[in-house]
Amino acid sequence: MGDPLVALPGGADPVERTRELRRAHAAFTRDGRVEAPVRAVIARSWRRCARARVSPECAPRVELAEAELRRYRAEHPLARVMPVFRDLVGTFAAHGAHLMAVCDARGSLLWVEGEPGTLRRAERLGFVPGARWSETAMGTNAPGTAVAVGEPVQVFGAEHFSRRVHPWTCAAAPVRDPRTGGVLGAVDITGGDGLAHPHSLAFVRAVARAAEAQLALLAPDPAAAADTLTALGRDEALLGTGGRTVRLSRRHSEIMALLAHHPEGLSGEELTIALYEDESVSPVTLRAEMSRLRGVLGDRAPLSRPYRTAAALASDFTALTRHLAGGAVSAALHRYPGPLLPASTAPGIVRLRRRIEDQARAAVVARADAGLLTDWVCSPWGADDPEAWRALAYALPPGRRAAALARVRALDLELGPGQGPVRPEAVRGGRATRSQPAGP
Repeated sequence: MGDPLVALPGGADPVERTRELRRAHAAFTRDGRVEAPVRAVIARSWRRCARARVSPECAPRVELAEAELRRYRAEHPLARVMPVFRDLVGTFAAHGAHLMAVCDARGSLLWVEGEPGTLRRAERLGFVPGARWSETAMGTNAPGTAVAVGEPVQVFGAEHFSRRVHPWTCAAAPVRDPRTGGVLGAVDITGGDGLAHPHSLAFVRAVARAAEAQLALLAPDPAAAADTLTALGRDEALLGTGGRTVRLSRRHSEIMALLAHHPEGLSGEELTIALYEDESVSPVTLRAEMSRLRGVLGDRAPLSRPYRTAAALASDFTALTRHLAGGAVSAALHRYPGPLLPASTAPGIVRLRRRIEDQARAAVVARADAGLLTDWVCSPWGADDPEAWRALAYALPPGRRAAALARVRALDLELGPGQGPVRPEAVRGGRATRSQPAGP
């Protein structure tokens, strides 16, 4: 047996394989049946596309306008290793009539470079910087699928879910943060049938590893770096401090998140009120908790009178809200893996979590972009969000609204009446408002 990650087994005729895949693609898009020779990795991707209601006739949309794209690229971690990508992939792409593409963790293309004639063909396809090529936007494709599964992927011809991409072949590998292991994005090589070769998949995998090694070398001096708190989508936060990463307990996660939100510091009374639902909790309880935290963090533990962080503390939720405030919605959602400390019932965390989630939802609804809204409602935190489902229904073409409207009706029955529809003109105007009943 050949490698299941390789699109075209050794000795296979690409013309015949193309005919077989087009028949299989037609069968799946017609009645959901997976036929040979569709590989398991592609079949799983097609099923995810079907669940996300991606159309095989989908077309890419540019989500990041030039000014926003320029700012986002400048601060993205992969900007630091673009020289590596250009040295290793760029020359190969330019001489082979191929393209090099780099996307972020949400499948948004940040850089697309290569042979001029191939670039012009890609522009007509919509394979351009700023365009969204995630699975939920464009179906199965190498960069979008690589960041979705966190593994290298090769996609040949009609393995692409979108019919307009069937003439292309691509291979991509995710690039991970060497400190946290999180996916930063992917490096991709795109071109013709010649890329359906085992060497192209091995090549992009090696390039991704080289980029990760370079990122590790470029990491700032741990002693000089600010502490970092990762608390979105996690019940137990990760604190990067002094060159190490510490997994905090739930209570310690709440303390550090509250202090990150209040860099000016909090009095003992203020912190107690924000931490404990029981208002009769003694100040001794907080002092004992802070003592335990000092045992974990040593000289990087919070200072007292008032309680405040010992060093500058950058948090993922602060970065998220900064992007949202600046209108960089796509960049913000790249930083939103889920609600802040979702299991926490600490009053201060509950208020902050609701504020962040409301701000993110309002920004997504106001943008009225079908791709962003689809990502939101397909997430665990957005699956039961009637406001977002209504906005998605109006963002879709009339012929594709039925499923979203059915979900709205189901949520109205489940959650109760009174959730009027979001008016399309209000969404497009940048502010979402529900229509009110006409009279009692």
